[in-house]
Amino acid sequence: MPPFDPSALGFATRAVHAGTGPDAATGARAQPIYFTNGFVFESNEQAADIFAMRATGFSYSRGSNPTVAALERRVASLEGAKAAVAVSSGQSAVLLVMLTLMQSGDAYVASSRLFGGSLGLMRRLETRYDLTPHFTRGLTPEDFEAAITPKTRAIVCESIVNPCGAVTDLAGIAAVARRHGLPLVVDNTLASPALIRPIEHGADIVVHSTSKFLSGSGTVIGGIICDAGRFDWKGSGRYNLINEPWPDYDGLVVSEKFPETSFATACRLFGLRDLGPGLSPMNAFLTLTGTETLPLRMERHCSNARAVAGFLRDHPKVAWVSYPSLPGQPGEETANRYVPNGAGAIFTVALKGGQQAALDFITGLDLISHLVNIGEIKSLAIHPATTTHRQLRDEERAAAFVGPETVRLSIGLESVEDLIADVAQSLAKLP
Repeated sequence: MPPFDPSALGFATRAVHAGTGPDAATGARAQPIYFTNGFVFESNEQAADIFAMRATGFSYSRGSNPTVAALERRVASLEGAKAAVAVSSGQSAVLLVMLTLMQSGDAYVASSRLFGGSLGLMRRLETRYDLTPHFTRGLTPEDFEAAITPKTRAIVCESIVNPCGAVTDLAGIAAVARRHGLPLVVDNTLASPALIRPIEHGADIVVHSTSKFLSGSGTVIGGIICDAGRFDWKGSGRYNLINEPWPDYDGLVVSEKFPETSFATACRLFGLRDLGPGLSPMNAFLTLTGTETLPLRMERHCSNARAVAGFLRDHPKVAWVSYPSLPGQPGEETANRYVPNGAGAIFTVALKGGQQAALDFITGLDLISHLVNIGEIKSLAIHPATTTHRQLRDEERAAAFVGPETVRLSIGLESVEDLIADVAQSLAKLP
């Protein structure tokens, strides 16, 4: 009988089993939570070897912890990555990717439609550290190619755009990235690997806010960075943290010693050992538990979102709905190609009565909570123009489909009839 090959298992099976197994010491079937900040070394030589990257092992939980490592292995398996690095938040994940790829004076191409927190971070990195984003005019591959300059070091986009729900042509953008020898970075938070696995479409780096669909419960904060392991870092002639010697690690060159996990290794050395945004083992454990039901939850999220979006689209007090899985919606063809079972659970809806109607609609909801998170089992609503995207300029909010009349909905797992009834009663109270 051939040896057991976890990579040959189906997605739902890997969501339950990948990265974990019965505990060797106790036989416990659930992943143990290793609440410890440090680990005892077997010898002086082992301690020195681990700190010099001559050997693998646990030393201090800021850099790695057995519970966190289990989550990293699972998400890497679900995304089809060679390695993953878990961090304290999705915002930390985006930050570490940027700082590992670039140094002062470098530039990158970024989608014009991104989560407001990512856009705010990019603006701060530009003004304080001279890392310049060149934003695309639209979402087509041609838009991304037109923004590339000689200083460009990466292309950054989201698989499903927060908050408008547009689905990105990842394969087309990946082809642009390959032509120019650039890594493609994809934020896959809104899709989760249950809907889209960007590496299969050509992405080189995938990030998540694990606070959303991966954990699903709305109880934890976390982020993760996945390394596809196939970008030719050494051949690029760029990326000093990956291709130049590290004096504090005895001249280690990451791309030479870790050719298949170069980016993940550089992220761990610089991001976790130097900057320090490590993930709590309890948060890792709760996220591992959440991933076990991810495939089932995403099916229900998508079916509920399609039904609620369809109801809103046909309501007389609604100006428009941005959910590309609805027939006749902009981006429908791309959505059907990448997410035939539904474009996730997040979308925006614009009220004909303007900003006051949008605010009153949120206030009038009973079942759907007024809450800033997304991707939870509970349905949520927020007014992006005055919260998550308030720091954007007017033209940037318009490009992101978050004008003053717009509400972002994150549709959960409740009975769809109850969700529609809640939306209907709140709309009925509007003038």
